[in-house]
Amino acid sequence: MRVLILGVNGFIGNALTRRILTTTPWEVYGLDVASDRIEEFLPERRFRFLEGDIGINKEWIEYHVKKADVVLPLVAIATPAAYVKSPLAVFELDFEENLRIVKMAAKYGKRIVFPSTSEVYGMCPDKEFEEDASPLVYGPIRKERWIYSCSKQLLDRVIWAMGHAHGLRFTLFRPFNWYGPHLDNVEAPKEGSSRVLTQFLHNILYGVPIKLVDGGDQRRCFTFIEDGIDGLMTILKNENGAAEGQIFNLGNAAADLSIKELATRLIDAVGQYPGYDSVASRAEVVTVTSTDYYGEGYQDITTRVPSIEKARRLLGWEPTTDFDSGLKQTLDFYLLTRNPPAV
Repeated sequence: MRVLILGVNGFIGNALTRRILTTTPWEVYGLDVASDRIEEFLPERRFRFLEGDIGINKEWIEYHVKKADVVLPLVAIATPAAYVKSPLAVFELDFEENLRIVKMAAKYGKRIVFPSTSEVYGMCPDKEFEEDASPLVYGPIRKERWIYSCSKQLLDRVIWAMGHAHGLRFTLFRPFNWYGPHLDNVEAPKEGSSRVLTQFLHNILYGVPIKLVDGGDQRRCFTFIEDGIDGLMTILKNENGAAEGQIFNLGNAAADLSIKELATRLIDAVGQYPGYDSVASRAEVVTVTSTDYYGEGYQDITTRVPSIEKARRLLGWEPTTDFDSGLKQTLDFYLLTRNPPAV
């Protein structure tokens, strides 16, 4: 099988590429604006990479869509600070550029596996979010943060319509707070733009106060990247067409933590590594308002718990990594290859 991954150097893209190249005979075509996370794969004969931009290298992309069996457009702006500060850029990349890829897949009869997001559920009141039943609830227009959720939801709807009206082969998957090695650069995170775990880890390592937005009572279900990739590989294999025309939540409801709990457990875990005990003991946690941290256009989601009954039933998938084990593997990656910073 030939797999085209746009955004191959990203968190999901590089982890998926590693799994494909180490466990299957498949070929991977990849495009991204950088290659620091995938350097080890560049000599591999089954991996072909172009350092380029989804909005510029359109001919290369169309050529490789034609050659591929399945297309994964993983390129997106997926950080809350950007939703508020650059909402039009979010829409242009996350919707308009990706819509072009979807149309290419339809034109050439290719299967598309598209990354939706847990954020499409918005402020859904359900205890657990169900892919085919839960309402998708958003705030007022003046809260720009919802442009990401709306862009993703609209593309979900377009893909669904193209599948049912025009025969586009598709699967949508919704990651719930995936984390693990290669999540972000902990040396230079962008406040409000990096994922919460790596932002907090940077703050611990460099003596910067951890900022809990509105007290950190928001809850998230943290899913280890390798569990997520297990589900994604099952979707790609698509045995007996089980994933065809479906939407799947890929998340770990057993790892439901508040952001405040995440900060505490991360500080404790860092302190277990030799040489990092003094760093962890000096970690400071403060509370800030969402307005101060993100701006007036932000609105938070208090809880986000997936139902994975459908993934369990149709794919035979469920997460197997508990949070502490996943956190240890993540911290091993970030801490064991570096020297403890001076306090």
